[in-house]
Amino acid sequence: MEKIKFKWKGIRDRKEVSGDIEAFSREEAEGRLRQEQIKPTEIKKAGGFSMDMDITIGTGVGTADVVVFTRQFSTMINAGLPILSCLDILGNQLENKFLAKRLKQIASDVEEGSTLSDSLGKHKDIFDSLYIHMVEAGEIGGILDTILERLADYMEKNAKILAKIKGAMVYPMVVIGVSSVAIAILLIFVIPTFAAMFSGMGAELPGPTQTVLVASHILIGYWWLIILTIVGIIVGIKQWHKTDAGEKVLDMVLLKLPVLGNLQRKTAVARFTRTLGTLLGSGVPILDALEITAKTAGNRIVTDAVLDTRTSISKGETISKPLSKHEFIFPPMVVSMIAIGEETGALEDMLVRIANFYDDEVDQAVETLTAAMEPIMIVGLGITIGYIVVAMYMPMFKLISAMEN
Repeated sequence: MEKIKFKWKGIRDRKEVSGDIEAFSREEAEGRLRQEQIKPTEIKKAGGFSMDMDITIGTGVGTADVVVFTRQFSTMINAGLPILSCLDILGNQLENKFLAKRLKQIASDVEEGSTLSDSLGKHKDIFDSLYIHMVEAGEIGGILDTILERLADYMEKNAKILAKIKGAMVYPMVVIGVSSVAIAILLIFVIPTFAAMFSGMGAELPGPTQTVLVASHILIGYWWLIILTIVGIIVGIKQWHKTDAGEKVLDMVLLKLPVLGNLQRKTAVARFTRTLGTLLGSGVPILDALEITAKTAGNRIVTDAVLDTRTSISKGETISKPLSKHEFIFPPMVVSMIAIGEETGALEDMLVRIANFYDDEVDQAVETLTAAMEPIMIVGLGITIGYIVVAMYMPMFKLISAMEN
């Protein structure tokens, strides 16, 4: 049996190193590297692909994967296992190979002497600032297992809210998609037949009929331009949203939209109170907690309101007073409950209560949105198709009327 040449990357003395090694197997190569005090992070055949190569869009790690890892990690820490052992075990048994690979890198950093929070901080595409700061608070307070359990609960509840919102949008999008296809089929395949028939009549066509025929002509002759225009508008809006002014305008529009804006505001309050309550309950200082909460707000207007509150608190004010300046986002009831929580020393508990209340409000807002959009879309589709059908029959009615006269 011939030896195989491997290329490797690893860490030694907290520095990244790489090189070549010949061995009969990957396991032998890894063992020899470890004997040289090298922690391998990647080993692949020379000229080949890495056995751990990730071929994926994004990170390949979803919220559900992180929740499962976090709960298992919490259970193992609670059972008394060392952090490094937990990471090694989870890195070998997790079904998601992309997350498993990251855990091995995190374990390597921890073994080299880094804290868990610092090691997680190198993978911010998977673990956000809230996750990292809460883990740091858990390490300092010696309650890492409790913090991890809170994190898993928080992530699950946030995921449920997002799933409800996305679910509410599925039906309207399906109806709009099907309606667009149906109207396009009418304009591309059915209307041209009528157009050929009308051209032999020699009479002037009614206005609605002319409108439909023009629409059919444009769609058939310039469909590519229509698609390019739609794509261009979408890309343009996305690019504008990346600018400071565009982000403010578009996020404000979202908050002010009928029905949907109400859902956006209630979701923002639920996320703000749950995030802040979870962070404060985990021992994160209030200024740091507000900064993290602002980053996870998901809306520029809400982010600015939270950062404004943080600035006021740094000058000695309470939380409730600056929040009351943003009544458009934070209703008086929310501000009053936060004020009571501050006065009674039960702010964390009050924030969680508000979050739970607004979770129910989000459910109701989703139902209202669905109930409001369904009849609007049905009526809109009916009017559009009805207009096309009537427009096509109007010349016939006109011809029949002329023949009778």
